[in-house]
Amino acid sequence: MIDTTQLLLFISASFLLAITPGPDIVYTLTRGITQGRKAALYAAFGFNFGIIFHTAFAAFGLSAILRTSALAYQGIKYAGAAYLIYLGIQTWRHRGETMVAGKGDCLRPMTILKQTVLCNVLNPKVALFFLAFLPQFVDASKGHVAMQMCVLGFIFMLVSYPVFVALACFSGAIGNRLKSNPNIERRLKSVAGSVFVSLGLALALPDNS
Repeated sequence: MIDTTQLLLFISASFLLAITPGPDIVYTLTRGITQGRKAALYAAFGFNFGIIFHTAFAAFGLSAILRTSALAYQGIKYAGAAYLIYLGIQTWRHRGETMVAGKGDCLRPMTILKQTVLCNVLNPKVALFFLAFLPQFVDASKGHVAMQMCVLGFIFMLVSYPVFVALACFSGAIGNRLKSNPNIERRLKSVAGSVFVSLGLALALPDNS
């Protein structure tokens, strides 16, 4: 379905995109630092699970609605911005609850999965990116365009997931060291909350034309 040169180019581009800082990386690092490796691994899985939705939306034309409907785009955009700001405020609120005291910011696995999937899906820029990115590697002459895009989306997941697993392990190791230093943990939570709010505000700003 895709020649070797195109496949290698797609894999390289996918890797570069996976390591580009964004809400997904910030959340995964935050969860690992504040709750440990296991929680960060759930976050990594949740963000990659969200790729399934964006791939399906792009493959079957649903993402095109965001490109043609300003109302739909703005609605998803502001919902995503509000959710990021909400996560930031929650992180601020719980910054005094440290893992040392046994009352850390310990979210249940399903809560982490829900937050990460929502954070991914409620980002219209990701949806439009997939709509623009995947077709660049599709050969329409071979037919089955939607299937080709689904395969590419799956490959993107295979490339990005190890990146997030590495981030989860790295941040989890840091989190374990911070168990004996609650002051640093509180400061990092404050910084993380500020980053979430900043990302939400940035997402809510008007796009440059």
